[in-house]
Amino acid sequence: MEITFYGHACFALKYGGKNILFDPFISGNPLASGINIDEIKADYVLLSHGHQDHVLDALTIAKKNDATIVSNFEITSWYGTKGYEKCQPLNQGGKWKFDFGTVKYVNAIHSSTLPDGSNGGNPGGFILSGDEKTVYFAGDTALFMDMQLIGRYNRPDLAFLPIGDCFTMGVEDAIIASDFIECNEIIGMHFDTFPYIAMSDKDGAVDAFKAKGKNLHLFEIGESKTF
Repeated sequence: MEITFYGHACFALKYGGKNILFDPFISGNPLASGINIDEIKADYVLLSHGHQDHVLDALTIAKKNDATIVSNFEITSWYGTKGYEKCQPLNQGGKWKFDFGTVKYVNAIHSSTLPDGSNGGNPGGFILSGDEKTVYFAGDTALFMDMQLIGRYNRPDLAFLPIGDCFTMGVEDAIIASDFIECNEIIGMHFDTFPYIAMSDKDGAVDAFKAKGKNLHLFEIGESKTF
């Protein structure tokens, strides 16, 4: 499985023979100025919640690729009002089988308002399962006890967790979250994009995970890695 980082919480996965894109916020991110969104391939665009720093480029990329937008009912309905109806709605606890595997929409503790002020529904995360690794994309979230259910019943091989603090978990809570979900391979996200979530000691974060027997992977924007 190849993973490419496009900044903030935006990652592309080659999964089950398809291109899966999470939370595209690229054109509004100065740190990602070297990324050309017209070159990004996507068969599916998965949106964890409605904030602009997670959905800004979703419609542009989806239209260019004829991709399916996957999110909660309120967000997919909002795209329908914009004339884009190639969407698959989900809600917490629900799952849908696609041609690359199954996607389950799970809880997140955060907020969710769409860029025009519309209701973004409840924020969430995603669990991808199929012939490849089981992947958990937490979205923007605080630490919460029900993450233990993910570890008990899904046990991801790889997890994307926010680590930037202020609006989401910081490093300390992300380590606890990795225990709850029973996953030792963590990809950090939602850090450095804005002053509020700037990380001064990334090496320290990596070392903190390592001290607990875990690997924290921090990508450079535009970097791809194979897992």
